[in-house]
Amino acid sequence: MLAVIETHPIQYHAPVYRVLQTQFRIPVTAIYGSDFSVVGYQDREFGATFAWDTDLLSGYTPLFLSQVAQGGARSADKVSTCGLGKALQQVAPRAVLVVGYSPRFYQVALYQAWRAKYPILFRGETTDHARRRGLCKAWIRDHMLRWVYQACTRLLYVGQHSHNHFKRLGCPDEKLVFSPYCVDVSPFEPDETTRAHSRPAVRQSLGITEAQTVVLFSGKLSPRKGPDLLLRAVKELPTEIRRHIVVVFLGSGELRETLQELAQSPPPIKVAFLGFQNQTLLSRYYHAADLLVLPSRHGETWGLVVNEALHHGLPCVLSEGVGCAPDLVESGVTGDLFEIGSVRSLAAAIRRAMALIGRLEVRERCRQKVSGYTVAKAAEGIARAYRAVVQ
Repeated sequence: MLAVIETHPIQYHAPVYRVLQTQFRIPVTAIYGSDFSVVGYQDREFGATFAWDTDLLSGYTPLFLSQVAQGGARSADKVSTCGLGKALQQVAPRAVLVVGYSPRFYQVALYQAWRAKYPILFRGETTDHARRRGLCKAWIRDHMLRWVYQACTRLLYVGQHSHNHFKRLGCPDEKLVFSPYCVDVSPFEPDETTRAHSRPAVRQSLGITEAQTVVLFSGKLSPRKGPDLLLRAVKELPTEIRRHIVVVFLGSGELRETLQELAQSPPPIKVAFLGFQNQTLLSRYYHAADLLVLPSRHGETWGLVVNEALHHGLPCVLSEGVGCAPDLVESGVTGDLFEIGSVRSLAAAIRRAMALIGRLEVRERCRQKVSGYTVAKAAEGIARAYRAVVQ
C-alpha cells in the first residue's frame, strides 16, 4: 500500500494514482486535506469559481481529513493536517508519497511520515529558477531542503530543472528517479482527425478566418504569467504580420480589463477573451490555434499548458523562466524561447516560430516531444521508486 498525502485532489495528479493501482498493481490511498476541488471552489488568480469536470476520485482510494460540507477548508493554504496521524495508522502504508513542501500542510506531513518511520517518496515541482531569493533566504531554504531530502528514501524528479535542483543540494544518484510531470489526455481529443473537424467550426464561431494566425494564451490572466507582454510583443511586429494575428486568451483573472484596454490602444490588435474553460472543452481551442505563447515572468515551476498544447501538435513560444522549457521546447523544432520579460525578444521569437505554423511534420514532432511526459511514464517512475524501498 502506498499512501499519498496531498492538500486536495488535483486533476494532473489523480490520474497518476489511478494508473499506479490499475496498471502497476500498487494499491494507493490518497489522504487529502479537503475535497474543495471536487465540490467547487474559487481560484484567486483565475478569479472564477469552478469544479473540475474530470474524474478525480476513481481507480484508487481517496480519504479526506475534512470536507467542505462539514466545514472543511476551501483552499490549499487553509487545509489542516488534523487527523493525519490517525489516517496513516488506519491505512498502514508500506511507503508514503508527499508531493511538495509548500504550503505548511506538506511540511507537517513530511515530519509526521518521518517520525512514524515510513519510507518517504518525494515528488514535487522542485526547481531553483522560478523565484529570485536573497542570500539569507536562499541559505535558509537550502539548509531546510537538505534536511528534507536526507529524510526521504527516494526523490522523484519531474524534469531537468528538478534534477538539477536535487543534484545541486547533494542528493545522490541512487535516490533519484525520473517521474515526469504530465497531463492526462483522456479528456482531450488531440488527434489530427478531430483537428480537421473542430478547427474550422471553432474559428468560424470566433469570427476568425483560416488566413489569420491565432496566437493562444492559456492560463490565469495575472501579472506573473505575463499576458500583457504578449500583447506588447504583437504590437512590435511588422504591420503585414500583425494585421493577420488574433490573440486568444483562454482563462480569466485580474488583468482582463487591462488587457482589453492595451489591445485597443494604437496599434490595435484583434483579441478574443474566452474566459475559463474546463478540461473537456480545451481540445477545440488548441486545435483552432496556431501557436501557444506562455510569457511567464516568474513562478512558473513547470507550465502544464505546454504539455497540453504539444499533445495537440501546437508549437509553443516560452519565456526562459518556464520550468518545462529545457524538456519540451526545442527552438525551431517544437517552438522557441525568449528572454524573461523582454518584449523585443518575445516578438522575435514569435516571428521565428511563424515558420512552424500549419505543418503536419511540426505537429508530429510536437506530439513526439511530449510522448515521454505521460501519466503512464509518471506512474512508472513512482512504481519503480516504491518497489525499490519496500523490497
